[in-house]
Amino acid sequence: HGPYQPHEPGYGLYQPGLSPYDDQIPDPKSRTLAIQNAKAYLLKSSTTSGLNLYDHLANMLTKILDEQPTNAVDIIENISKDVKWAHFQKKMDTLRDEHEILPTFEAAEKRKALFLKANGERDEELEEEIGETPLPNVMETAFYFEQAGIGLSKDESYHIFLALKKLISVQPIQTCRFWGKILGLEMNYIIAEVQYHEGEEEEETEEEAVPEEGGKWVDEVEDEEEEKEKEDEPPKSTYKPPPVIPKEENGTGANKYVYFVCNEPGKPWVKLPPVTPAQIVCARKIKKFFTGRLDAPVVSFPPFPGNEANYLRAQIARISAGTQISPIGFYQFAEEEDEEEEVEGGRDTYEENPDFQPLSVAEMVDSLSAWVHNVQSILKQGRCVWLNPLQKTEEEEENEEEEKAEEPDELPQELQQEIGPPLLTPLSEDEGIQNIPAWTAQPSTNLIPQYAVAVLQSNRWPGAYAFASGKKFDNIYFGWGHKYSPENHTPALPPPVQAEYPSGPEITETRDPTVEEELAFKAAKEEALAMAEEEEDEEGAEEDEEEDD
Repeated sequence: HGPYQPHEPGYGLYQPGLSPYDDQIPDPKSRTLAIQNAKAYLLKSSTTSGLNLYDHLANMLTKILDEQPTNAVDIIENISKDVKWAHFQKKMDTLRDEHEILPTFEAAEKRKALFLKANGERDEELEEEIGETPLPNVMETAFYFEQAGIGLSKDESYHIFLALKKLISVQPIQTCRFWGKILGLEMNYIIAEVQYHEGEEEEETEEEAVPEEGGKWVDEVEDEEEEKEKEDEPPKSTYKPPPVIPKEENGTGANKYVYFVCNEPGKPWVKLPPVTPAQIVCARKIKKFFTGRLDAPVVSFPPFPGNEANYLRAQIARISAGTQISPIGFYQFAEEEDEEEEVEGGRDTYEENPDFQPLSVAEMVDSLSAWVHNVQSILKQGRCVWLNPLQKTEEEEENEEEEKAEEPDELPQELQQEIGPPLLTPLSEDEGIQNIPAWTAQPSTNLIPQYAVAVLQSNRWPGAYAFASGKKFDNIYFGWGHKYSPENHTPALPPPVQAEYPSGPEITETRDPTVEEELAFKAAKEEALAMAEEEEDEEGAEEDEEEDD
């Protein structure tokens, strides 16, 4: 309704004496009509925005009462703009939008526990234990690798530093080292290499078979039944699978160190299981990307014996055996071992050389003979120390003697012992990859050589690096966990299909007879029976005649 005309009721309410705010209240009907007129005016829609002033003021008052800002009168213009802007936002539903958590805030919440001290922890106790703590100085190592453009950001390195500190406070660890970071498709793996105190590591016990109650009596009855059934059973296969090569004991060979992994600093550390020779042998034949989930299956051919946690542990063992190096002379064999005879498989322990004199950076870069491997190499068998699978214990030999009396003698094939390169072998003896050397050595800078750091990069395992500066050195790995190959990876082909059993008259199935042949067979059989009966009757008659005579 537009403005009232003079002839319409309610006209002139704004005149003195007729206003509803004056002392003299007009007629109630006129006042109600004036209020309706005012409301109708406020409900008029704008020709520009399509909004009306009545709803806009109501929304403004609602927003002010809900939020209750300070000095609302000073920001009334901004509130009006916000209310108008809300009309142009797309509303998906009638519910309020959930407050969005920023990724940085979410990451900070996860790592908040790294910055909290444990209950009862004091700074004085920490200062006393600084000299004996197994915690590595990750930030110092990151500084040296940063000189060559290798490593992680300072924030991530510090978070890993705190995560390792958390791990040491929970586990009885003697030595700890940041091994590296393996990338995955969904999540990455941060890896810590540790050694337990002697006697602290939990030994994994295999489940022993428990005999059933009354097993002896049941076995005797079952043996008698089996002997009866063996007469009707088809012949059994005489194939014997190859013997299973046992894994190396904890603290030796490929299981010398224990590895903990986590996806991000702040998440719980997970201990990886020991590696077996079968897993290492199979890992050499396949190439799979990691997903970041330890329980993910490894779908490959040949089939991998385990899940992603076992595959990760096998790759860590292979990378460590090929890329863990140190400057020559930093480690030495113990004097007691020098006097004693060498054990089969070579020495597996060493100690730091107190009289070590570091070489210059130029000498360590010019010749690979200045570096040596400080981790045992893994043989083709999947172990660091070769084990003869045909060598059996006394109990197995006694059982075999009993079986030999029944079965013909079979001469076992003699296996040739595998011998790998000994410990502390120089890098100059490593085989190259076609025309590519196994290692690339270079200084961190050529502009200031007096402060340069010697850096080595593995070409066989891309992502493996080592540095040396004076008496300090370290190894680290950042990569996908794959070995370099000049040719594309070709999966192993499945074995050939077995040939069919040779067909002969002994196993050839006879042809089914026709109806005519069956009828002819029955007729011939009946004739034969009739002839036999006649002959029996004649013989009986002749015998009767002879008796009468």
